Amino acid sequence: MGGVADSRSIAELGKALRDGTLTSVALTEETLDRVAALDGQIDSFITVTQDRALEDAARADRELKEGKDFGPMHGIPYGLKDIYDTAGIRTTCHSKLRLDNVPAADSVCATKLKDAGGVLIGKLATHEFAFGGPSFDLPFPPARNPWNPAHGPGGSSSGSGAAVAAGLLRTAMGSDTGGSIRGPAAYCGTIGIKPTYGRVSRRGVFPLSYTLDHCGPLTKTVEDAAITMQCIAGYDPLDPASADVPVPDFSAGLTAGVKGMKIGVLRSFYRDAEGVSDEAVAAIDAATGVLKDLGAEVEEVAAVSSFADYNNCGRVILLAEAYAIHEQDLQTRPLDYGRLTMERIVLGGYLTAADLMQAQRQRRELCEEVNSGLFSRYDVLIAASSLTPAPLIDAPQKSFPLNWPMQTLPFNVTGNPAMSIPIGFSRSGLPLSMQIAGKYFDEATVFQVGQAYENATEWHLRWPDMSVAAAASAA
Repeated sequence: MGGVADSRSIAELGKALRDGTLTSVALTEETLDRVAALDGQIDSFITVTQDRALEDAARADRELKEGKDFGPMHGIPYGLKDIYDTAGIRTTCHSKLRLDNVPAADSVCATKLKDAGGVLIGKLATHEFAFGGPSFDLPFPPARNPWNPAHGPGGSSSGSGAAVAAGLLRTAMGSDTGGSIRGPAAYCGTIGIKPTYGRVSRRGVFPLSYTLDHCGPLTKTVEDAAITMQCIAGYDPLDPASADVPVPDFSAGLTAGVKGMKIGVLRSFYRDAEGVSDEAVAAIDAATGVLKDLGAEVEEVAAVSSFADYNNCGRVILLAEAYAIHEQDLQTRPLDYGRLTMERIVLGGYLTAADLMQAQRQRRELCEEVNSGLFSRYDVLIAASSLTPAPLIDAPQKSFPLNWPMQTLPFNVTGNPAMSIPIGFSRSGLPLSMQIAGKYFDEATVFQVGQAYENATEWHLRWPDMSVAAAASAA
C-alpha cells in the first residue's frame, strides 16, 4: 500500500463506476486495505465496518448494473463521525460513558447517505462528546494530523478531517458547534462546510448545543462537498430546528466564477489578534488577491463588532446548553468523563439565567449586523479559519482558553453557511486556510467562490505522503 492517496474525486470515481472500469467492491476493498495499512499512524477510525462496507458495495454494483442510479454518491465510500447514530453499529461519542451504545436506528444523515448508495466504511474519531480534546485519557487514542502526526488534526471532527486528508475517504461527516467541521478542515488542508442552521437534519446526532449545532461534510474538493451536501440537505419535520426551504442544485453554479461579485474581508477579526501567525495573514491576503484577479470586487469590511463580541456570545450559549445536556451524567458519573471534557462542560454550571438571556439578546443583534448589514452589501465574506497552523497534539490544554486560535464561532452564532478551504502551507509544511461565509441558505454561492479559488490554485492537489508521516511520527 503506497503512501500517496488515490487523487480521484467523487465525480471521477462515479464516472469510472458507470463506465465499467471500476466496481464499488474493488474501490471499497482498496479503501479498506488503505485504512488497515495506514490508519495506525493517525488513528482516525474508531470502528471499521468492513462487513457492512462490502455489503453496501456489492449492493451498489448490483443496482448500477440493473440501471438503478441513485446519484453521484452511489458506490462511493464515506465515514461518519462517531456521534452519528448507526443502527446495529456502536456509536461511542469517543467516551467511556457510551462504549456500549448500539442504536436501534440510523441518524437522518446516515439514512440519506445509505439511500444515495453510499458505502459506509466506519465510524470516525472525535473529541469526546464533540467537546473535550485532544485527550489521552479516553477509551480510544486521539486522531493525528496526516501532514505530521506529531500535530493535532483539529476538533472536534478530528477523525473526519484526518481520514479525508490522508486519502482514506473521499467524504466524511462532521458536526460543527463552534468550528468542529471547519477546524479540522483548516488544520488538515481539506474542504469543510458548515451549512446554514436548519439546512441539514441533526436528528440522531448526539447534541452539544441545541441552537449552535450543525451537520456537514469534510471533503478533499469543493465539488465533492457540494455532492455530499446534495445527499444530506432537506427538511426534517422531526428536527425542531430544521428549515422547510427548497434545496437547490449545489453543483449547478460551480463553474460560474466570481467576476462581478462583491466580497467583504473581515480583517479586523484576525489581523491584530493575539497569537496570529504572520503566515496565516499573508496566506489570506494572497488568497483574496486571487479572487480579485478573477474579477471579484474585494474590500475590507468596516464598522463591524469585534470578534470577541461574537466569540463571547457564542461561548455563553454553548456552555449553558452543553451543561444542560450533560447535567445528569455529570452528577452521577463525573469520573467517567475525560478530564478536559468535564472541566469544559462544568463551566456551564456557573452561568446564570441572566447570562444566557443577555447572550441571546446580543445574538439577535449580531445576526442583524451580519445579515441585514453586511450581506446587504456583499455576496460572501472572507475570514480566517485559524490564526495558526495545527499545534502539537500534546501541547498543554487549558479548559476553555479565552484566546482560542479558531475564528469559526461567529458563524455558528449567526447560523450562516461557512466553508473552510486550504490556501497554502506554512514553512513547517502544515496547511493554512480561510473561511468563506454566505447568506442564509446560499451554500451554492459559497461553493461557487470556493470552486473559483480552487480552480485558480493547486493547494487541493497536494496530499500528505503517509510514508513520510510515518517517519515523522517515529522521530
